Amino acid sequence: MGLLIHKLKKTYVAPDASSVPVIDIPELYIADGEQVALIGTSGSGKTTLLHMIAGILAPDRGNVVFGYDPQTPDSASAVDLTELSEAQRDIFRGRNIGYIFQTHHLLPGFTALENVLLAMSFTGRAHDRAWAQHLLVQVGLSDRLNYKPQKLSVGQQQRVAVARALANRPKLVLADEPTGALDATNAQQVLDLIRKLCMEVGSSLLLVSHDLDIARQLPRVLTLTEINQANAPSAATPSAAAVASSR
Repeated sequence: MGLLIHKLKKTYVAPDASSVPVIDIPELYIADGEQVALIGTSGSGKTTLLHMIAGILAPDRGNVVFGYDPQTPDSASAVDLTELSEAQRDIFRGRNIGYIFQTHHLLPGFTALENVLLAMSFTGRAHDRAWAQHLLVQVGLSDRLNYKPQKLSVGQQQRVAVARALANRPKLVLADEPTGALDATNAQQVLDLIRKLCMEVGSSLLLVSHDLDIARQLPRVLTLTEINQANAPSAATPSAAAVASSR
């Protein structure tokens, strides 16, 4: 079972009071365990889309359905985030969605291990210290468990953020330009870690990037302009087929 986005729309109001359509996606389906790259330029609505999928931002209309099965589309186990209250969305996100930002957003007063453990605090479940340590070992920080962020390099901080996103064994990981602030070597290492841990946990992955070298490494590549009717494709934006053919 996977994620279904159906007739999702979001419009913002410009300073001159005019309406600016940002997201208009008729349909997008991501299968359970699938890894998808979404290419989009700055300001194209990538983060807005991720925030609606995560339930951080409510759409104007449309559906974001978790646990959707094309074979049984009316399954009672499916959950439409747009039908939940803000508090219910927060709980659902904590239990089912991992979010990796471009910058790590670690809490400076807490160690690497504590930052991962804190991610478990929003689910109502007991902390799993062994699992948190396992994740930090997997991202190469076995000797940095008790280091606070200011004692870690930028690349190491982002590795902690990756471990934190997987802390609750989420069904879906959303990665918003997770390698954008890193040099090429660290970017590749972080991408490899994200993909590896998602496969270990069985999480689906939606990774947003403007970097074609990053995007083309995932099995499925989409461009926001092709799926989002609010943004007409331009000659400067490569199609998913063009990206795939350049692998």
